[in-house]
Order: sequence, then C-alpha cells, then structure tokens
Amino acid sequence: MDEALGFLPGSDARSLLENLLVVSAGLDEFLDGLVGAAAAVLSDGHAEIMTSVTLLRPRSRATIASSCQTARRLADIQYRFDDGPCMRAAATGRTVDVQDFAADGTFPLYGSAALQRGIRSGLGVPVRLDGPETAAVDYCSRRPGAFPAEKVELAEHFAAEASTPLRLALRLARLTERAEHLAAAMESRTTIDIAAGVIMAQNRCSQEEAIEIMRSASSSRNTKLRDLASKVLTSTVDASVSTHFD
Repeated sequence: MDEALGFLPGSDARSLLENLLVVSAGLDEFLDGLVGAAAAVLSDGHAEIMTSVTLLRPRSRATIASSCQTARRLADIQYRFDDGPCMRAAATGRTVDVQDFAADGTFPLYGSAALQRGIRSGLGVPVRLDGPETAAVDYCSRRPGAFPAEKVELAEHFAAEASTPLRLALRLARLTERAEHLAAAMESRTTIDIAAGVIMAQNRCSQEEAIEIMRSASSSRNTKLRDLASKVLTSTVDASVSTHFD
C-alpha cells in the first residue's frame, strides 16, 4: 500500500502526528518524525522527493529536520539566503511552487544553487502556528514539474494536519526550556548564597555587604558573579554544591 495513502485528504494524519508527539523525547525528535511523515506524503516511487522542515524561532537559529543530506544542504542554503520556496512560504504563509528552476527566475540565487545540485523543482508549504514562530515544509525533486496540483493539495493538507501537533510540540519545548532556565537560576542562586555565607563568616559582615563584596570583585575581574562565587567555594569547601529539588 502506498505510504502516502494515510495522508490523503479526509484521513487522520493529525492523530498520527499527535501520537508521534507523545513518544518523541523532544522537539528535535518530533521534527525528525514529522519530516519522515511529510516525505511519505508525496513519495510515489517514480522519483525521489527530498523533504525538510524549517522552524524559525525569534532569537534562535533555525531548527531544520531533513529526509536526506541533500535536503538538509538546500534548507541551509535557503536559510543563509533568507529566501527560497520554504523560507518564502514561512514568511508569507502561502504555498510557493516552482515547477522548474531552470525556467523560473523567482529565486535567482537559490535557484542557481539548486540547479548546481541537480534540483529542478521545489515546493514550499507553510505550517500555520499561533506564536512568534514560523515553519514550512520544503519538497524538492530532480525532475521538473514534480508537483502538479494534486500533489500540492496533498502537501497542503498534511501541513494543515501538522499545525496543531507542532504547536503543542513548541509549547512543550517552551515549558521545558523555562524549567531548565529556572533550575539553572536556582543553582546559581544557591552557589552565590553559600559563597556569601562564607564571606560573612570570614569578614563578620551582613549578607548585603557580602554580596556587594562579590559584586565589586566580579566587576573588577570581569567575571560572572556565579563563577566568582564558585571560586570562593572551591577555595574553602572541599565538596560540590548543588540545589536539591524535592
């Protein structure tokens, strides 16, 4: 049975992707699974369809998952040029279909790079998200005209079904990142507080004065306060310091 049949319009691709979300260890693993499913959508056994998914997040480098090295290199090139079918689809929220890079001058820089790698046609399909992030699925083929209307419809249906699972994956990733940042901040605070206690004992001063002593030393030595606190503890306590979460 054709692998893409599970993603025909009217099928429940969303449930498959939500199950993928449940078993994935994190956002990167989910995107790897998503790009594999996306590749199956348009694969028909006649010509290889290379696929990638690009996720753009503010203040972060693009997260890219790909079905092969060629797809990865093409996604990296689009990201570097900030243009191409995938990047344009992510930016505009509209599908971008290039039937033949040899005849279509819409993307002169990327089109030239694609042709050098034997790629003749490309398709960028946006995945709609509800936050500051944007994403798109990129399909490319060595055959011109590889994406007729029915394949574009399949790809757009898959992207629509992928929208909710990817939104959930992003929310989980944000929660995980916040928890990690909070844990790191608490670890840092623990180190600073214990170092302040050491300085209080050594100098018979208040906690505020001990913190100010460390801040002054941190500034004069161009060292982070936490790193300075760690050095204070290393020089006085023969044991590692950690925060315990019950």
